Amino acid sequence: MSAPSTTHKSPYTQIFKVPGSKAFSFSAALARLPMSMISLGIVLAINHLYGDWTSAGTLSAVYVLSAAVATPVFARLFDRYGQRVVGRVALPLAAVTLAVFASAVLVRFPLWSLYVIAVLMGLTQFSFGALVRTRWTWVLRHKKADGGSYDPKLLSTAYSFESAVDELIYVIGPVFATFLATAVHPVSQLFVPLVALIAGGVVFFALRSAAAPAVTMEPVDVSAVSPQKFSPTVVGETVQQEDERHNRTHSRRSPIALLRAVKTRTALGFPGMALLIVSFTVFSMSFSAYDVVLVAMTKAAGEEYVVGVVMATFAGGSMVGALIYGSRQWKGSLWVRYVLCLTVLTLGFLSFTFVRSNLVALCMAQFLTGLFVSPTFATCNMIIEDSVPGIYLTEGLSWLSTSSALGSSIGSTLAGIFIDRIGVDAGFTIPWAAVLATLVIVLVLRKGLLSSLFTRQKRSTL
Repeated sequence: MSAPSTTHKSPYTQIFKVPGSKAFSFSAALARLPMSMISLGIVLAINHLYGDWTSAGTLSAVYVLSAAVATPVFARLFDRYGQRVVGRVALPLAAVTLAVFASAVLVRFPLWSLYVIAVLMGLTQFSFGALVRTRWTWVLRHKKADGGSYDPKLLSTAYSFESAVDELIYVIGPVFATFLATAVHPVSQLFVPLVALIAGGVVFFALRSAAAPAVTMEPVDVSAVSPQKFSPTVVGETVQQEDERHNRTHSRRSPIALLRAVKTRTALGFPGMALLIVSFTVFSMSFSAYDVVLVAMTKAAGEEYVVGVVMATFAGGSMVGALIYGSRQWKGSLWVRYVLCLTVLTLGFLSFTFVRSNLVALCMAQFLTGLFVSPTFATCNMIIEDSVPGIYLTEGLSWLSTSSALGSSIGSTLAGIFIDRIGVDAGFTIPWAAVLATLVIVLVLRKGLLSSLFTRQKRSTL
């Protein structure tokens, strides 16, 4: 990662000068509160009211996996028909199913029925994180009202800011959910995110000025290797060409590569996407595995009451890292940046094994390691934005949520097996091994990446 170029004005000040940006970013942040509360809220509610840890864990897992399946499907609908149109249907569905589940737990429906409702609840979930990043892309890549243009490099700042918001939500959400479950009512932590979802979602979808429109694409004769592979039409107006950067990139491809891109019916069909999603799935195993190991370690030491604070230092470091990362305009390949972040995170997770007996030292190591977590997420989002045309952008971004959910499920399962059969100390191996495996996968499967690490390319060759 080369030295950043600096500007006189804060990039955060610049992105929030965009009309409507404050409103859609804040409302999306509010609507994202459920993502950090529902899964934990299910565990807390079921354990309190039904006294069953196994059902609490499996219900939460069923919900997470169902949401992972549904998220890309909703994303494609948002790309195809527009955020406002789909949001009018998707938001009420998500709110109703969450309300039904919370109410069913409140009146103590039979456990088997809760599994059915949890699946339905998961299948109505969609990613506000992907939607708000799509809006940032739309507003920053189009003309200002006065005819000028925004700096495309501000996208990195916007994506980093949203990563910081994600981390803030993950700091506040679990603490808030635990407080509500113990101090208010065992099911209150399910109704509060319902209110946040409705309030934030209604405002987000009601905003017109910054709403990314629906886009359709018509393929052209790829045998001519036309530089304008896509002829996009925005509902309500005609756009003469797709994003100029994508046109330049795709115009250099062979007819076969162009044909593949035109024929694809999913964001995963674009070069580099499959590798990114597979690697991100493996990468996501590290965080859930570490959470399980950390809880087991503190519980065994009789210090379970501090686990929330210890976890918060990790998320806090990630939030700070996101703000620092977004305040600079970094040069160089996004894939090289991804590799560098993975390298540091591997060393960071490995360091936890040496300081785990001292919680103060562990918190310090977590904070320093956390500085590179959000930059990794932001870089992956930028790789998708750099690789996928606008019509597939929401779907592409949503695949990160799906791969994260899948990886988290695998990671927590492996951690549980290691802890039960070998011991807590063995569980610390999984996080750094998962990140190291991700690093190896990317270096081996990404052609030309090793050479670009040494030649310091200024742009990804994707």
